[in-house]
Formats: sequence, structure tokens, C-alpha cells
Amino acid sequence: MSQNPNLAALHAAGVSVWLDDLSRELIHSGKLAELTQTMSVTGVTTNPSIFQAALSHGDAYDAQVAELAARGADVDATIRTVTTDDVRAACDVFAPIYEQTGGVDGRVSIEVDPRLAHDTGQTVVQAIELWKIVDRPNLLIKIPATLEGLPAITRVLAEGISVNVTLIFSVARYEGVIAAYLAGIEEAAKAGHDLSRIHSVASFFVSRVDTEIDKRLDAIGSDEAKALKGKAGLANARLAYVAYQEAFDGTDGVRSEDGSADSAARYHAIGGGATKQRPLWASTGVKNPAYPDTLYVADLVAPNTVNTMPGKTMEAFADHGTPDIHSIIGKGNESEAVFAALEQVGIDLADVFTVLEDEGVAKFEQAWLELIDATAEQLKAQA
Repeated sequence: MSQNPNLAALHAAGVSVWLDDLSRELIHSGKLAELTQTMSVTGVTTNPSIFQAALSHGDAYDAQVAELAARGADVDATIRTVTTDDVRAACDVFAPIYEQTGGVDGRVSIEVDPRLAHDTGQTVVQAIELWKIVDRPNLLIKIPATLEGLPAITRVLAEGISVNVTLIFSVARYEGVIAAYLAGIEEAAKAGHDLSRIHSVASFFVSRVDTEIDKRLDAIGSDEAKALKGKAGLANARLAYVAYQEAFDGTDGVRSEDGSADSAARYHAIGGGATKQRPLWASTGVKNPAYPDTLYVADLVAPNTVNTMPGKTMEAFADHGTPDIHSIIGKGNESEAVFAALEQVGIDLADVFTVLEDEGVAKFEQAWLELIDATAEQLKAQA
């Protein structure tokens, strides 16, 4: 087998290609392993919507659900068993890549119950539980970047557990995530954990930003407003990369808020093999058909980043995508100008990011509730 040249070029530019999908059929058919050989895939992310789709369609889970029903397992126990079994199996598929890359790639993510998004203590409890159940070093526990999630991120990292921080929409919140990461690594160092084995990614959502802001630009209706459509998501992600550089490389960026230099000094002072928390571009499936279907992949290329793609987006890039290696670095001033223009035409960016976070949590909660209902029906049928 040979790697697709378009995705191989993306990987060579420093972008780790992760698949935003997982199912038992994908694992058992060998398709997941094949993607590592043909599509440069080096990791997998999951979320409640993905598990809801996997468990609600087909018969791949029927035998296990029947066995669990016979043992008297309730809905929560069934979901936990089924999902952690899939994630563990996927971790095993990616174990060779994990070893080859020194733990940078070969990662598989599983999310805490989204109903805990505003409960710090229970998020920590479940994150530790999931880590122990899956029992694989290449696991990432997904924790949402809510205000209550930030201290949970610190506490989970302090336990030596690798974390995928999800549902990040604003650069301001991302800076809070970086601070939570650094605090967690500092505590892990004090506890004697091997810092080189603790990894983290910060999942910055892209297309949803354009969807919400474009809707508001259409409502404003002026030519100046409409000219800004489709620009916010990329600008936001590019500014996030500036924040990443400031925090972990100490490089000068267009943003010079208080504390950026301190973050870089803080990271370098930790030592002990501490890893950088890589930016991950999530929500990269294009929702507006007027935009190129590879927009949030081709135009978000920079070293030490991750792009997690739904299968449809990955196939599109494999077919006709070309990575623009100049699409992020050096675009800080341009991106700041986009945000200034958005505010000038009347976009309340703070409100946009609040709405997106609330909607993100609500959508994952709804998917989880649908998963609960579907699993309950399956257990009832098997009983």
C-alpha cells in the first residue's frame, strides 16, 4: 500500500492527520488499520455524536449488548463497556505509531460524559475511571474547555493522564487552557510522573465559528458585512496558533497580552521532558457548500498541529486537496484585522463564543441522551 500524496504532503508539512470517527465495524474490518497505510492517519478522535451513530446503526454491537443484558447491566454500564472496548481496540491499532513517534501520535480520544461539562469534581472522577478502564498509554481523555472544565484539566494532568481539551472557540479561552495545562504539568512533575509520557492537544473548533458569524453577517446585510463571510474561522485559528507560539516557543506574535512571555518562561522552566500542548483543528468539515470542501484543512497548515477530519473531508482532501504551507505563520496581523472589521460591522464576538460553547455542550448532551435511549431500547429488546 502507498500513502495518498495529498495527505502525505499535509503530514510532511507538520500536520498530524487524525480521523474524527470510530466504530466497531471500522476496527474489525481492518479499515482503520488500512487508513494508517493509505491516508497518513495517525490518530482518532471520538465524541458523543460519533458513538451515538455507531451504536444506533447496524448490528455490530448486538452480541455484546445481549451478553451485557443477560448479566443485568444497566444503560450507563453498557455504554461505558461498549465505548471503552472500542477505544481500547483502536489504541491497539495505533500502538505502533505511538511507539514510533515517541507518544506524539498514535492517539485515540474518549470524552467524559458531556452532562458533566459544568461539574469539575465529577469530570475528574470519570476521567480517572476511563483512563483506568481503557488502560492504554496512547489514550487521550477529552474534557471540555468550560470554566468548570479548566480546573478539571489541571487535576487530571496532575494525575499523569493525557488530555484532549475540547470545545475551544475563543483565543481568550485557549489562553486559559494553556494556563490549565501548564499548572497540571507542574503538579505532575511534583508528583514524580514522567512528563514525557503526558501529552495534550487543544481542540480549537473552526467551521462552527464561521457558521455562527456568517449567520450574523447575513442578518446585518451590508456589503461590508457580507465581504467578511467565511473569514472568521480561519482568522480565529491562526490567532490561536500565535498564542501557541507565544506560550511554548516564546516567539513574538501580533498578540502581546500580559502573561504571554511568562507562559513561555513557565513552560521552559518545567523541564523534565514536558511536551508542548499541540493545537488541534476540529470541526473541519465544511458546512457551507459555497466554500471549498477542503478549506479548513488546506488553509490551516503549520508545524506541530493536528487536523482531525470526518471521513468525507479526508476523502475530499485525498482527492483534490493541496496544503498551503504559508496559510498560518505570518498571518497574525491579517487575522487581527479580520476581527477588527467584524467588530466594526457590529459582530459581538464575546457573545458569539458564549453561544458556541453553550450550543457545543448542548449538542453533545443531546447526542448522549439519544445514545442512552437507543441503548435502553437494545437492552430491553435483548432482555
